[in-house]
Amino acid sequence: MPLDTPAAASAGTPDLEALYGPATPLAVAKVIDRIDANCRLFISHSPFLCLSTADAEGKMDVSPRGDPPGFVKVLDDKTLALPDRLGNNRIDSLKNIRANPEVGLIFFVPGVGETLRVNGTARISEDPALLESMAFNGKAPKSALLITVREAFIHCAKALKRSSLWEPSAQVPKGTIPSLARMIKDQIDAMGETVEAVEQRTEQAYKERLY
Repeated sequence: MPLDTPAAASAGTPDLEALYGPATPLAVAKVIDRIDANCRLFISHSPFLCLSTADAEGKMDVSPRGDPPGFVKVLDDKTLALPDRLGNNRIDSLKNIRANPEVGLIFFVPGVGETLRVNGTARISEDPALLESMAFNGKAPKSALLITVREAFIHCAKALKRSSLWEPSAQVPKGTIPSLARMIKDQIDAMGETVEAVEQRTEQAYKERLY
């Protein structure tokens, strides 16, 4: 019975183990509970990650984080420090972590198909010494996340190979996707100023307010 049919839905949760079969032994065994030398090397070369959080009710959010390679500090084999750089002050991730400390991270390295996945718990730190050590262009972050590692493992390259993410031929020509201002204007039409003015301000922020 197809899983997307009404009958399947009414039958309850599908038997995923029967549908997919058992996990491969290596996929289970590869999970470690710490940041080892290979994880350290991967993190030191990673300029980008995605951070997953959830609120007290379990509603999820995923936030991109990027900086020069090595911006995430490995404080010890169980602890990572992630700076919270200047943004739009929605602070969705921080609000979620305040209510629910569970987090998931996936690290990317340009040109590398494999990714590094880390799961654990996080807390918000305002420690001056830590924040100063994470300063960039003379500006320290307002806070940082201290992440206690529960699981870490390398994820295979199938997804990135399927997507051709690092292939130059896969890059979308400039102008294919509308600007941030134009998409927001289409979606909510509540900008209060011209698209061109918002585009100009956005580009200026990209140049002057990254840190």
